[in-house]
Amino acid sequence: MSIIQIATPFNIDLEFEIAEFHKRLFAYAIDFTILIIYAVILKYFLFENVSDLEDNMGLAMLVISLPTLLYPLIVEILMKGQSIGKKILGIRIISLTGGEPELGQYLMRWVTRFWEWPFLFGYIVYHFVPLLTFIFVTGIFGVSVVIIIAVSKNSQRLGDMGAGTVVVNTKSDLSIHDTVFMQVTKQDYKVMFPGVMRLSDRDINTIKNVVTQAQRKGNFDMCNRVAMRVKDVLQINTDLYPADFLEKLLEDYNYLATRE
Repeated sequence: MSIIQIATPFNIDLEFEIAEFHKRLFAYAIDFTILIIYAVILKYFLFENVSDLEDNMGLAMLVISLPTLLYPLIVEILMKGQSIGKKILGIRIISLTGGEPELGQYLMRWVTRFWEWPFLFGYIVYHFVPLLTFIFVTGIFGVSVVIIIAVSKNSQRLGDMGAGTVVVNTKSDLSIHDTVFMQVTKQDYKVMFPGVMRLSDRDINTIKNVVTQAQRKGNFDMCNRVAMRVKDVLQINTDLYPADFLEKLLEDYNYLATRE
């Protein structure tokens, strides 16, 4: 299993398992199948025959091609680095800084997809044979992607290299949790560190990942180092143990963030 070490803003190296190629391939196939099913259903639902489709090509582009074009970008943003296929296979996109990718990174990954599956504009065709032809052409484009992933150091495609992202496993001892958010249910919850809101989303993601890996490995040295750094930045003085301090920070962040 390939491991990647990611240096965080707190000068802590986090370890993640790089997603195996077969998982990425199956996730891609699942997403691709979903889009094909969507395109075929919409096509037959909206258009009864070839002439009807040709007379309403603008509508077809709007309700079929455009959603399939935007699917990877919108779904990965909403699902925090996952698509439906990636969710099923237990893999996720993360930034090389250790947290969730930023909008610009998602955009970079999305823009380069024209190399892999040509925007699916061809899948509005009416006949089955042309549809198979477009699927075949897309597969040919995909061969180059497979080669790039195979030869790159961290199994990255061009979009990952340009965006500074990597695809990792989420179901392993070195995994990251699905989200940094916690459910704070106490009605009389007391915020101890309101200054936590001065930290960036990337910092919060990093703290969450550090706490997660410390708990799974039983190595809390990372917590000690991050806690010292955060205390210095936020000018906090507390007697809480480093791991407890970081968990309290996360709770305070979630409580305050959900009430803004």
